[in-house]
Amino acid sequence: MSYTYEFPRPSVTTDILVFSIRDAVLQVLLIERKFDPFKGAWAIPGGFVQMEEDLMQGALRELEEETGLAGIPIRQLGAYGEPGRDPRGRVITIAFIALVPSADLIAKGGSDAQDARWFPVDDLPPLAFDHAQIVADGRAQLARDVTASIKDSALVAFDFLPAKFTLSQAQEVFETLRGEAMDKRNFRKWLSNEWTIEDTGEKSTGGRHRPAALFRLKVS
Repeated sequence: MSYTYEFPRPSVTTDILVFSIRDAVLQVLLIERKFDPFKGAWAIPGGFVQMEEDLMQGALRELEEETGLAGIPIRQLGAYGEPGRDPRGRVITIAFIALVPSADLIAKGGSDAQDARWFPVDDLPPLAFDHAQIVADGRAQLARDVTASIKDSALVAFDFLPAKFTLSQAQEVFETLRGEAMDKRNFRKWLSNEWTIEDTGEKSTGGRHRPAALFRLKVS
């Protein structure tokens, strides 16, 4: 193999960890690979960065192509460049993380993914490449984000909530992230004292319980 300058150039990929809270369980979105290497194995959505793209553009394109999800805010998690991590050659990947609400979030396999499915983070199938390590690192980052203080955890929790949410939905997300039950009255008092939320005047519909007031975070 020849090069245009003295040093060989590794390939660059992006991988996108998409977390959501579904049925009060933290879950991650995985795709089933359609082609080798690791054909038929589960993996984090991602792929090679094109020459004209920056890293975030490449990540968002791959996420949409492989899962159908578009317009999701992402942030960089870290870089992974262990030699031998990819049997195709010297490949460095940049991992991104996204926190999304579960409502109306439907993923469907596309491009070189034959399926896309949500898995509980505590019950994952064997993963391709070094993706088990990337998922573990993503969980660790999420844990750091939510354990410093309950106010810090709120910054993460609101990413998992839809734009309009019930107070019960908010409490469920906080409890799932922090791994502990919270007193209903104290939680609601804290929420109203620490954060500016407003009643939208609307009610939830379609659930098994009676309609509840919908709130939203008021951004100043």
